[in-house]
Amino acid sequence: MLYSIFAYDVSDSLPLRVQARPDHIARLQALDEAGRLVLAGPNPAIDSTEPGEHGFSGSLIVAEFESLEQATEWANHDPYMAAGVYSKVEVKPFKQVFPKS
Repeated sequence: MLYSIFAYDVSDSLPLRVQARPDHIARLQALDEAGRLVLAGPNPAIDSTEPGEHGFSGSLIVAEFESLEQATEWANHDPYMAAGVYSKVEVKPFKQVFPKS
């Protein structure tokens, strides 16, 4: 089943993101290579795809996991969590309607 992972950044998270990004991306790459990643990306803190020093306010990941518990465990072990980038993470079941898979 698909799950959405909504993560919310702490204030001034950009330096923490930069440091933990390679490990964070490696985990997403593994999900993608396994055919389980639908989409992933950050939420810019301003209305721009290149927010610069403004950084990001959070992230969204939609991926396939066997259960809500597995998705939550995966999210809780994200390098951004360990680095203190995220203040809160919400994991919810997700039903994809469009585009049709």
